[in-house]
This record gives sequence, C-alpha cells and structure tokens, in this order.
Amino acid sequence: MQTEDVKQHYVTTEEGSQIILTNIEIIPGKTIVEHFGLVSGSTIRAKHVGRDIMASLKNLVGGELKGYTQLLSESRNQASRRMISQAVELGANAVVNVRFSTSSVAQGAAEMYAYGTAVRVE
Repeated sequence: MQTEDVKQHYVTTEEGSQIILTNIEIIPGKTIVEHFGLVSGSTIRAKHVGRDIMASLKNLVGGELKGYTQLLSESRNQASRRMISQAVELGANAVVNVRFSTSSVAQGAAEMYAYGTAVRVE
C-alpha cells in the first residue's frame, strides 16, 4: 500500500486546528518528531430510567439496545474530545495508538476512558 492511499482521520478541535487520530503506532507518510506521552480523557455516565425500561423489554425479544448504543457513542465522543484537548495543550498535532476502555464504577454508571500517545508529526 502506498502512503498516498492511506486515509488519515483528522479531527477539528474547538480552537479550529486539526489533529490526527489513529489506533496504530505510526502515521504512514509522517515522521514523529516529538513525543509528549500519555494523554487521556474520560466520562462517567449513568443509565437513564427510560432506557432501562426499554432495554428490559428488548431483552425479552432480543435485538439492539439502541438507547445504550447512543449512550456509549456519546460517551466515546466526549472522552475523545477530552483526550484531544489534553494533547493540544501539550503541543501535539497527533495522537497515536488510541484505545478505549469501559468499566463499571457504580450500579447503573459506567466510565468510558480514551487514551493514546500525544506526538508531533511532520
């Protein structure tokens, strides 16, 4: 695969600059020139009573729990934005090796954690 064929995931920050996110350790066609270390973002979300009722009904017949899918998607986005904000504060223009993790922190509440390595690439 030629580097011209690789699509990179650019995210526009709140400040209007762009940062590259990738789940691999390098960015094809780019050189890492500075390493800032670990950056992370997290959010803890509680389940919604209405979603719980619908999920209970859906468990009887099977299928996707769309309310929870939306909740996790929103949580991923918020955790990612917080991770990106931390990277930008350090002077990074990319985050490599991005990962997501979830964990239960209390009954009815879960944490979404996003983390990666902040770098400057050219």
